Amino acid sequence: MDGATVLLLRHGEIEQAEPRRFVGQRDLPLTEREQARAWSPVLAKLPLAGAWCSDLSRCRETAELALAGSGLSVKDLPGLREINLGQWEGLTTEEVRLRFPGEFERRGADLAGVAPAGGEIFRQAQERGWAALNGILADRTGLLVVEAHAGINRALLCRILGMPLGNLFQLGQDNGSMNILKIPLHAPARLVSLNLPLGAASGRLELCGH
Repeated sequence: MDGATVLLLRHGEIEQAEPRRFVGQRDLPLTEREQARAWSPVLAKLPLAGAWCSDLSRCRETAELALAGSGLSVKDLPGLREINLGQWEGLTTEEVRLRFPGEFERRGADLAGVAPAGGEIFRQAQERGWAALNGILADRTGLLVVEAHAGINRALLCRILGMPLGNLFQLGQDNGSMNILKIPLHAPARLVSLNLPLGAASGRLELCGH
């Protein structure tokens, strides 16, 4: 195969109390596993050449469940971790506003260039995620599975699409969804499909098996 096709997935659902709290790199477990299990019979039919995931448990468990029928082992890759939200992690929006006056608004106005206290800017997260993806592609071609997070996935997709990072939340990334990327050896990467649920992805994935 000339280059690689990357099946870029987001992990399944995790517990989200109300009011919602910033997650970032907190290692929260899955609360919904059927989203991942549903991928298993589909992925088991494909000639997969390798699988990688963020080393946070919600991604590792999603990947292991999704690939249960494939016979592949999943390799942890810390570069695929979610964006580091620093001292915001575990806080509500209101708590952030109280503890760090003006910071929430400054970051909202410049996602690419303003970090939460002690955390990353999205540009940094994009760069480490891109380096992790290129590390995978340095010695692998064929059909590859990469399991990561909504924030890092969006940052990678912005890079491929040439979109400003300030627009990244315009890209849907539902729990358990898949994006299909074509990455030729000597041409720019392109997005084939975005935020596919299982049913919508099945027919397109059959084409990847030929």
